[in-house]
Amino acid sequence: MASPLTIHRAGATVWCTLDRPPLNLFEPTLIRAVRESFDALAADRSTRLAVVVGSGRAFTAGMDVRVLRDLDVGRARELITALHDAIAAVHRAPFPVIAAVNGPCLGAGFELALACDLRVAAASASFGLPEVRVGVPSVIQAALLPPMVGPGRAAEMLLTGAPITAATALDWGLVNRVVPDDRLRPAAEALAAAILAAGPEAIRLQKELIVRWRESDLPTAVRHGINAFATAYATDEPLEGMSAYLEKRRPNFTA
Repeated sequence: MASPLTIHRAGATVWCTLDRPPLNLFEPTLIRAVRESFDALAADRSTRLAVVVGSGRAFTAGMDVRVLRDLDVGRARELITALHDAIAAVHRAPFPVIAAVNGPCLGAGFELALACDLRVAAASASFGLPEVRVGVPSVIQAALLPPMVGPGRAAEMLLTGAPITAATALDWGLVNRVVPDDRLRPAAEALAAAILAAGPEAIRLQKELIVRWRESDLPTAVRHGINAFATAYATDEPLEGMSAYLEKRRPNFTA
């Protein structure tokens, strides 16, 4: 059987395609593929950025309900722990991850998108956490939702299970860009190019800080930042970047 997650390298960018069309539903094989793929990418320093996309007509419509229906408490814990570990591998990747969202982005799929650093959405995309409608709560990266959109909006999504449009997601700050459907890949490529133009080690330090800031109190977050700033000078990126700025030329960063 073909892998449910296909990996394609384009220079320093890795395109990760959820490849179980039409809806790319999560089940144990796809969960394992996401975890193993991102663990491998994290260990490969040639990977400077990843883009997660969905094949077919959806980013991913979430968990396969047929997998969820007959679980007991023990197997439910095992499944949700495996899903957490897979999504955490995306969240904690040492490089930026962009979600390029087409069509439905629901449930576990929405949590995957929330675990990414940036989100670009096609105009036809929709976002939702419908779990309560089938008898379970939304969990894992859904915890990132209240600080992103505010407690009231988050509670509405979590308690009603109703989806929102891409336009609403942009208004609420859930996505960075909304583009026509046929411009989704170029928009993701443009965002990736802007990141890749920066210093590779600076981007890795910044990504690490973004994750740490989500989990730290303010004084601890500031101390992490001080350490990251000093650590940047263990490389030649500050010298090259600032020299290029003063000389009015493009920096020549090495990966």
